[in-house]
Amino acid sequence: MPTIQKAHKTQRMKTFLPVLVAAGMALSCATGWAQSRKNLEVYFIDVEGGQSTLFVSPSGQTLLVDTGWPGARDADRIAGIAKQAGITQIDYLVLTHYHIDHTGGVVDLAARIPIRNFVDHGPTFDKTANVPQYYAAYLPVREKGKHILAKPGDKLPISGIDVQIVSSAAETILEPLPGAGAPNPLCANFQPKDEVKDPMVGGENKQSVGMVISLGKFRMVDFGDLTWNKEHDLACPNNLIGTIDLYLVSHHGKETSSLPMLVHAMHPRAAVMNNGANKGAELPTFETLKKSPGLEDLWQLHYAVDAGDHNSPEPLIANLGVGGTKDSGVPDEKNVNYIKMVARADGSFNVTNSRNGHQKEYGPHK
Repeated sequence: MPTIQKAHKTQRMKTFLPVLVAAGMALSCATGWAQSRKNLEVYFIDVEGGQSTLFVSPSGQTLLVDTGWPGARDADRIAGIAKQAGITQIDYLVLTHYHIDHTGGVVDLAARIPIRNFVDHGPTFDKTANVPQYYAAYLPVREKGKHILAKPGDKLPISGIDVQIVSSAAETILEPLPGAGAPNPLCANFQPKDEVKDPMVGGENKQSVGMVISLGKFRMVDFGDLTWNKEHDLACPNNLIGTIDLYLVSHHGKETSSLPMLVHAMHPRAAVMNNGANKGAELPTFETLKKSPGLEDLWQLHYAVDAGDHNSPEPLIANLGVGGTKDSGVPDEKNVNYIKMVARADGSFNVTNSRNGHQKEYGPHK
């Protein structure tokens, strides 16, 4: 009898040890993941004048803002960057608004990578520029996950970072964010734009979901295509946003956004422009950024053909034209590059151009 009990005990140990080893390996992998994700990683993906920005939090949770244009091209680029970042699903997809260059790729992307939560400004009433078509295509995809209606003042429950919604459905926050709220003397020079004349501007763009994304002392903003007049509500008479470290230039650098009173009050240290070779990057925006106090660098996803000498130095531009020439005006579809930023809780961050490996470090807050 003791021999049988000993045999049973030995067998139990043989069965238990692999489970224990597997559990230990899982814990080790989880610990390794957490250690490797101490920082916030942000990938500014080239969708040629649209938007798609991937955030990977220190916890490993993901936030994707917009999906670029319809078709395989942009969906493949986004899925490729996700794979490179070690990502197997999108935890939160924010569609800032329903224009084709922001929402068009959602159907194709969902066929390539799982999307768990969908965040948007709610129903659209815009009947221009095929907005109803792309909104209708989006709804069946959204039904497969959880829907979150973005409201100013709300936060997205993404572990490891703070994601504060500051605009949605043509509304903005009314109270300043922590540390913000200082009177903005620049507002005395504000001149509103007539947004009624341009339905593209006065429709979906002003509905854009805008966010402040933070990790410790580091702060950046993504306002989608929020319009000049709606940006005014965030800047005047008081600066409701406060100071930031990185500015994702609104509306691809078009002059109908990037209100100087807001940009200058935020004092970004660096900016990234998701322009195309022949889209966005308009001269008034370059002037606004050039004059912004404390701005060290503007990084561009594309060399802007019409901007000429206003473009940033070549090392800061991710994509040139076909054959590597700046002024060809034809995007190089075979050699596609992105801009990556890594932010740390002390406020320091670095930005890297994947085309040439050029990198710059921005120091911690003093």
